[in-house]
Amino acid sequence: MKKITLIVVVIIASISSYAQDKFKEDVEVVQSIYGRNKSELIKQYMNLSDEEFVRFTKVYENYETERKALGKAKLDIINNYAANYATLTDAKADELAKNTFKNNLAYEKLYDKTYGQAKKAVGAINAAKFIQLEIYLQTIVRGQIYDSIPFIGELEKSKTN
Repeated sequence: MKKITLIVVVIIASISSYAQDKFKEDVEVVQSIYGRNKSELIKQYMNLSDEEFVRFTKVYENYETERKALGKAKLDIINNYAANYATLTDAKADELAKNTFKNNLAYEKLYDKTYGQAKKAVGAINAAKFIQLEIYLQTIVRGQIYDSIPFIGELEKSKTN
C-alpha cells in the first residue's frame, strides 16, 4: 500500500512538474515538434508578400498576446487538476470541467476574432490558412497535454491491477 501511495504522489508531482515545464508556452511545444520558431513556421506556411506580411504582423502579434494568456489559463487548469487529482470531489471536477469549457470557448472566440482581422489585412484565403494552421498546432498541443496527464480514476484502477 505504501508503494502505491508513493507511486500516486510521484505521478501527481510529475504531472504538475511536466505541465509547468512543457506547457508554459504552447510555442515551446510547437518548436519542439517542428524544430523552428512558430512565427517562422507561420511566415513560411502563409507565403505572404512583404507588404501582406507587414499588414498581417500586427494581427498576429495581437493574436499571440491573447493566445498566450489563454495558454496560461489552460496551464492553471492543468495544475489545479494535478493538485487535486488524488482527492477529486464532484465540486472540484465540476469546476475543472467548466473552466476547461470556458477556456476552449475563449480559444474559439479568439480564432473567430482573429480571422476577421486577418481577412481585412490579407484576404479570406490567407486568413483561413492562418486559422487552419493555428487550430492544427493547438490540436497537437492539446493532444500532448492529454497524453501526459491521467484520466480521472486512472490511477485508482492501476492500484487494483
